[in-house]
Amino acid sequence: MRLQKDYSNPIYRGYVLAVFVLAYSFNFIDRYIMIILQEPIKAEFLLSDTQLGLLTGFAFAMFYVVCGIPLARLADQGNRRSIVSIAVVTWSFMTAISGIVTSYSQLLAARIGVAVGEAGGSPPAHSIISDIFPKGSRATALGIYSIGINLGILFGYLLGGWINEYLGWRMAFIVIGIPGILVGLLVRMTIAEPVRGLSEGVQQVDDAPGLKETFRFLWSKRSFRLLALATGVQNLAGYGIDAWVPPYIMRTFDMGTAELGTWMGLMAGFLGGAGTLLGGWLCDKLGRRDLRWYMWLPALSILLTLPFLVATFLVTDVYLALCLYGLPTFLMAIYLAPCIAMSHSMVTLRMRALASAVLFFVLNFIGLGLGPVSLGMASDLLAPVYGQDALRIALIFGSVVFSMGAAALFFRASVFIREDVNPTLA
Repeated sequence: MRLQKDYSNPIYRGYVLAVFVLAYSFNFIDRYIMIILQEPIKAEFLLSDTQLGLLTGFAFAMFYVVCGIPLARLADQGNRRSIVSIAVVTWSFMTAISGIVTSYSQLLAARIGVAVGEAGGSPPAHSIISDIFPKGSRATALGIYSIGINLGILFGYLLGGWINEYLGWRMAFIVIGIPGILVGLLVRMTIAEPVRGLSEGVQQVDDAPGLKETFRFLWSKRSFRLLALATGVQNLAGYGIDAWVPPYIMRTFDMGTAELGTWMGLMAGFLGGAGTLLGGWLCDKLGRRDLRWYMWLPALSILLTLPFLVATFLVTDVYLALCLYGLPTFLMAIYLAPCIAMSHSMVTLRMRALASAVLFFVLNFIGLGLGPVSLGMASDLLAPVYGQDALRIALIFGSVVFSMGAAALFFRASVFIREDVNPTLA
């Protein structure tokens, strides 16, 4: 039966969303496999924690955010479907290449290639989703899309951990990278480029504004500045702590990659996925009464997270530590869909991909770029005095400072959100 590419058909809209979720899953499989494989890679190449932090964070994030802006600009002007397709093929190919490197510098270059590919994935997909789903269900649809993060972490941890145990870390990269190329081809062959403004019933869409005009427009929105900064600080905790929990568990409790990958993957996949879905659905529901809930809910979820994060690094039983980490895994996923939905509700139709890219620029520059490497550097600096407890202390300090800062910024953004949102796009 031939697939009918008709966006008036809810079945086709659901299909497109499902394919984007699959593609986004591979985005995070390819990103998080690096985290579960850090310890065997460190042992083979004799790396420091700072070098590991560069692999999982700073170097990856710098190329991700720098390439994200021009690729999003291209998406606001041209065919978004094709950009997503090329992006998926690129990052999947570079993941497979990561399995045949012979030095740290080669692995770093391969991970930079993954980052360049991943930079072109989400902003065009966000823009298409906002075009095909109406305003009353947009955050929910973006929440469903965003569970690709959790599915990707689930399979990244599971597959990376188990393949490493039996076939080694190199084969893990190869086995996971190759299927993603097929997903990129699926996007190209089965997804149609929708009319811009389809869900709003817009008949004519203006040309995409210039970069300077778009940046000026976004900067004029105080709530956007604050929510973007809040997501960045939130991900100092999110990416930073996620990157170091597996090494912390392995070093402190001597757990293997297969068992730990199973624990981390299942928590991220099911608990993190539930949090992502809840964030989008609940904000769509509460936001009909007051738009400030799109900022209040992320702030409250972060504050609830804090005591469980700290307790994770204080208990002396590995299974209790992992169970305690489950609630932060759930709560820290709530913020994303509401923030993307509000960003798209502030801008014109041909600014949506770039708005996502700017949001992700801040999120990843601060969170992914500085989170893992800053905690790695803190661990190295504290090690001469605190020995094996150095990483534990760095994680506790990061949990408290980053979480409190993010919550304060989300609450501040809520003050301006109602005046900054375009009522025709909200």
